[in-house]
Amino acid sequence: MATTPELIHSYIKAGLDCTHLEVEGDGQHFNAVIVSAAFAGKRPIQRHQMVYAVLGDRMREEIHALSMKTLTPEEYQG
Repeated sequence: MATTPELIHSYIKAGLDCTHLEVEGDGQHFNAVIVSAAFAGKRPIQRHQMVYAVLGDRMREEIHALSMKTLTPEEYQG
């Protein structure tokens, strides 16, 4: 099965409480805007690691490239 933005959206949503989540892509390269209160107090690399942990082996097996913008709700609004 080909990986779609909708699938990646569902994977992230299932493992991370998001107040806003957008995923776009062409089947190989994906871009995501992920807004979660869980990112508060975390450095950007820690936020990305949280998303990678949610995606697990899918990052190696299904998802070729994922570019992320990870924000807290306060950062997203301002």
